[in-house]
Amino acid sequence: MGAKEDIDRLTAELKVYQDKYYKEGVSLVSDSEYDRLTDMLIELEREHPELQHPDSPTRRVGSDLTNDFPEVRHTIPVLSLDKAYSDEAVLDFFSKSIQKEGGALSFAAEEKIDGISMVLYYEGGVLRRAVTRGNGEIGNDVTPNIATMPSVPLSLPEPIDIAVRGEVYLEKADFERLNAEESDESKRAANPRNLAAGTVRRQKSSEAGRVPLTMFCYEGFWTDRSQTPSDHLHILSRLKQLGFRINPHLAFFASDRAQAEDKLRDAGLEGEAYAFSQIDEFIRHKAAERSGLGYEIDGLVFKINELDVRERFGYTEHHPRWAIAYKFEAPQAEAKLLGITVQVGRTGRITPVAEITPTKLGGSTIRRATLHNQEYIDELELAIGDTVSISKRGDVIPAVESVIEKNSEGSTTYHLPSQCPCCHTPIIQVGGLQYCPYYDCPDQVRGRIAYFASADQMDIETLGPKTVSLLYDAGILRSIEDIYSADYSSAADLPGIGEKSIKLLEKGIRESLGRPFAVVLSSLGVADIGKKSAELLVRNGFSSIDAILDAVDRKDCEAFARIPGFGELTGARIVEAFSSERLRATIEALRKAGVHMDAAQDAKDGGGEEQIFSGEVWCITGSFEHFNPRSKALKEIERRGGRTVSSVTSKTTHLLAGEGGGSKRADAERLGVRIVSEDEFLKMIGTDEEQDGGDGQLLLF
Repeated sequence: MGAKEDIDRLTAELKVYQDKYYKEGVSLVSDSEYDRLTDMLIELEREHPELQHPDSPTRRVGSDLTNDFPEVRHTIPVLSLDKAYSDEAVLDFFSKSIQKEGGALSFAAEEKIDGISMVLYYEGGVLRRAVTRGNGEIGNDVTPNIATMPSVPLSLPEPIDIAVRGEVYLEKADFERLNAEESDESKRAANPRNLAAGTVRRQKSSEAGRVPLTMFCYEGFWTDRSQTPSDHLHILSRLKQLGFRINPHLAFFASDRAQAEDKLRDAGLEGEAYAFSQIDEFIRHKAAERSGLGYEIDGLVFKINELDVRERFGYTEHHPRWAIAYKFEAPQAEAKLLGITVQVGRTGRITPVAEITPTKLGGSTIRRATLHNQEYIDELELAIGDTVSISKRGDVIPAVESVIEKNSEGSTTYHLPSQCPCCHTPIIQVGGLQYCPYYDCPDQVRGRIAYFASADQMDIETLGPKTVSLLYDAGILRSIEDIYSADYSSAADLPGIGEKSIKLLEKGIRESLGRPFAVVLSSLGVADIGKKSAELLVRNGFSSIDAILDAVDRKDCEAFARIPGFGELTGARIVEAFSSERLRATIEALRKAGVHMDAAQDAKDGGGEEQIFSGEVWCITGSFEHFNPRSKALKEIERRGGRTVSSVTSKTTHLLAGEGGGSKRADAERLGVRIVSEDEFLKMIGTDEEQDGGDGQLLLF
């Protein structure tokens, strides 16, 4: 019998043993026999790597080779959730959703696992990538480590293309055991989540495989949308059929309990049924049950069940409008309110910020905390000098929660100024928020310019907020369009800006002319159009600014609303924003300056760079001095016409290799792929390494 037949036979046999053991707890063979067969398969696959099955049982064991974690762009929305901190806020979410839809809705409630968000991508029913959440757009490919987890199917019973979201976590008992086994106290993890996060990023998957991580899956996204179930309950039911592990502690809410029971029964799921009026009862029950669970949860997630309604509601740049996370009481501390600073954002929104006595909370020292708006201050009856309770909402954002003791100075409830603190224009009220309506308010202008030039937008080197402020105060920059027409020679005398800095700034401005249209579109700072929204517009027929303006002139809100993930509200806001004469004047000035206003222009000149990598396929490994994060190198390759991939194959033409590269270098050498060092790459793209000002001047970012 040949190697292929042996590998096929052992693979099939071990998959049966694994499935029985992990899914039913039944051992069909002794441990020694199972280990013997596994060792045989590992040896055969090492000798014939081209014959290894993509869902080979040996992936559960892991490898001793050093892993590389390339950055991968997500193909589905991987957003955070809006937060609620009371049962009243959850009920308000229910009520407003039902009112907005104008009809009956139902809601699923799931435990919010305190773990690591993960997306599993399957192609043809085989696990191809497991990607961390990252920044919501780009995450790290950690497939070798996730593949060691028994709860993650390596292959599905059907050859479908699907992305599955879930949470990777570690059971409390396993955490305690592993921590107790660690003799070096400095290496013990603070909590199960930290240990899980560290395991997911272990350099060797064989080490990750020794930590019993597991995963609950809670959302599925089918590439063929015709295969998508009609509601969330049936998505969960379908995921369970496909072999994914879903959380059994499911609750479901409808107008009455009987209706909720019927929907659970129809989906073939077990769960607790509730009426809307039982929200507070349910939350109290889960809070009391929390400490007795075998894993950590930090809240509950409530989602609209009906998928067609979700699509109509759409998303903001940060979270879906059809879900909300109820957070259990956050850690709190006491502090004294020393003062309130009023900030003016680029959109004109007025935000009060509490200045407090330095206070230790959640491992950091807090000096400032959000106060949201005047309505929130009024609810607290907050005054300067009060002793207040501070929390970290979502364990991240410091916020003033309540007044513990009133001040002895006689200060009364604080009121925002009636005028903008920057330009002194009378403040206006829009809903529960306050705004400065003056478009040319200096703080707004500085904010718009800095946002346009920021690294995540047009990426104009050295034009950070401090530099923008200096140039604005000097009268050199007074609008976004001034970036491309200003005379920067007079800036040489400004503090922190020398001739070398000006040359770098002018170089960055020239390079920004080649940014793709989708980047330009998101950089304009229009509400509801961030990076993802801009890319969706381009992919759905709005590939030029003229196409957008044409629909706006026709007041065709529906043209935007029917884009997946947008909805009617977003469509109306886009029409309103692009109807502004000021924004249109900015667009026309940028067009005349040569900024891309058509995606066809991107393809024509390749983003303003010579297409020296056209037709080439590049992979990246290791760490770099000049490209941190490595996504910067990926951008340089793609801007010059190259295609980037996450692994070395026979089609790869170049491997950009930094320090500490792992198995990719060996693969490249074996396949005859050209290996390029960082220094060689810098010469290829013509990059000057002098980035520090050269003349002793400090570059301000």
